[in-house]
Amino acid sequence: MKLPISAVVFTKNEEGNIEDCIRSLRSFSEIIVVDSQSTDDTKRLALNLNVSFVDFEWNGFYPKKRQWSLDNITFQNDWILFVDADERVSVELVEELREFMQNNSLSYSAGSIPIDYYFAGTKLRFGQRPKKTVLLRMGYVYFPIIDDLNAAGMGELEGHYQPLVNGKLKKFTNRIQHNDNDPIATWMIRHVNYAKWEAHLLQNKSSKMKVDSAKGYLAAIFHKLPLRPLFFFIYSFIVRFGFLDGRAGFDYAFAKSWYYWLSQVIARQGKS
Repeated sequence: MKLPISAVVFTKNEEGNIEDCIRSLRSFSEIIVVDSQSTDDTKRLALNLNVSFVDFEWNGFYPKKRQWSLDNITFQNDWILFVDADERVSVELVEELREFMQNNSLSYSAGSIPIDYYFAGTKLRFGQRPKKTVLLRMGYVYFPIIDDLNAAGMGELEGHYQPLVNGKLKKFTNRIQHNDNDPIATWMIRHVNYAKWEAHLLQNKSSKMKVDSAKGYLAAIFHKLPLRPLFFFIYSFIVRFGFLDGRAGFDYAFAKSWYYWLSQVIARQGKS
């Protein structure tokens, strides 16, 4: 039996990832690709795998892409799973989702799923492990509007914060695999843009408060630390045993610390 969950895949020029992503979702009863005007072969490859395809063109205002999808797409199911094209849903997670849907899904409004993260082609077993609230029950979850339309960096996508949930949050144990196959230079360029958005938040307290409230209690505290780059490196590489991943663990902890440092430098430059 297919899972009564609609999987929504977000794409923009993802011809190198889209097929593997969709194949990992074959147990879901509905798969919808929401595409941002791709100029490569993404659309043809997706349609060849018999999925629904929605063209998205951002108008420069809210709602952004994820909330727009919740507002404008008619889904077959009450539960939605958001997936990026460079992510794969594991078989173990599919089985955990199946048990959840059969037994106690009515008790929850959303689900938080941990991520298996690859950095520069190496799977990280330790260090900071991100979690994302990507399993959403229609009508119970929404993304807050942040005063960031003039901020560089994020554009059509909601920033690095979780949606707000009206109700209980289920914490899953099995994971989504994230491996974008991009060279490290692409990762760095992307995080320069993210740092510009983070810098905007540091310069605008009201926007930062909204984002912090959507990140959760511990994440909100971390984002207020004055030495956030150093604290992150210590947390990921030492406290969370990132050193057991060897050079990859060091590179990841250092690169993320650099990203946090860069956002603070950009923010200070904007104030000068």
